[in-house]
Amino acid sequence: MDFKLSEEHLMVERMVRDFAAKEVLPSIQEQDRAGGMAPFVLPRMAELGILGITIPVKYGGQGMDYISLGLVSEELEAVDTSLRVVISVHSGLSCLTLLQWGNEAQKEKFLQPLARGEKIACGAFTEPGAGSDFAHIQASAKKEGDSYILSGEKMWISLATSADFAVATFRTAPQAEPAYQGLSTFIVNLNSPGITRGDIHGKLGVRAGSTGWINFQEVRVPAENLLGEEGEGFKVTMSAFDNGRYTVAAGATGLIRASLEASKNYVEERLIAGKPLSEYQLIQSKIARMALDYQASRLLYLQAGWLKNQGLRNTRETSAAKWFATDASFMAASEALQIHGAYGYSDEYPVERYLRNARGAMIYEGSNEIQSLIQAGYALDKRRDKKLRCELPAYDRETWT
Repeated sequence: MDFKLSEEHLMVERMVRDFAAKEVLPSIQEQDRAGGMAPFVLPRMAELGILGITIPVKYGGQGMDYISLGLVSEELEAVDTSLRVVISVHSGLSCLTLLQWGNEAQKEKFLQPLARGEKIACGAFTEPGAGSDFAHIQASAKKEGDSYILSGEKMWISLATSADFAVATFRTAPQAEPAYQGLSTFIVNLNSPGITRGDIHGKLGVRAGSTGWINFQEVRVPAENLLGEEGEGFKVTMSAFDNGRYTVAAGATGLIRASLEASKNYVEERLIAGKPLSEYQLIQSKIARMALDYQASRLLYLQAGWLKNQGLRNTRETSAAKWFATDASFMAASEALQIHGAYGYSDEYPVERYLRNARGAMIYEGSNEIQSLIQAGYALDKRRDKKLRCELPAYDRETWT
């Protein structure tokens, strides 16, 4: 068992850390206050190859492994969650889903421009009345000749107003029993007639990122845009969530690290009764917990990344990493704010932003209550992973680079 990162891993880590710290961090507070991402961010991420980091070179990507995707996610969220969200929805929910389930024609037409960052994608799954109960979504797709007609609304969609394409799941068989067998997934051009979309305002956190809604009014999509087979939409979506949750877990690890670093800096500078805060044991216990949670969260997501590299199913490990790391990130941000006292309650320091951002990750990509049920199912031997028709491909340096 080798815990050492490769030179390539360290190179990716440094590159993304430099980009986030030097190019985004100086203005992130203003972006958060303004409620939107700076226009240069997505093009710059594309230029650096970040958007296709874990896609084979022949499909327009950088050919790096799944551990690299985790490291990228950690470094981005160490500056702001909005940066990691881009990776979660564009790379995790969209590009990797196309890599896993797409046919060669779809990979050439859609995956290549997405991996190069020429186009942006989002995952359109959640609906106003269906989040955790995904099997009962209501948005419909009806076959009509060589097309499908899509109708319905998707809600809480990251990059809704920025994306060119969406990987979106609809109900194609309303009478199917069980209900999850009636779902199908499509690649949708978001500039198609019948689509309207907008941003959601007034969010608690991730204010520098785009979160919105997409409405489909009899949108015609070619049958060739069906991702996987008709009726496989639930499986396609759950595998997309496996990849999205992986990036969320890794990103939450970065937020723990950011909270820890901010706290360490503050307790060395702040004096109480003539002594630095760092000399008080109550403060030390808070710092120690953050440090422990950071190491545990990092090991959990790296384990999931290793399993992905081997081509092994990692639903259980990814779910555990997401659950643990996001809970721990919220606690770390809360403790960081407490350490900062009254200053932590203002945006003069970044810890209040960390706290607001951390809360959302306990809800999206499957709430942590859902993760606890998943883990209980495995622990009680009531849940078994069944082989998928299309598995996420193992990392192969020779064919990926």
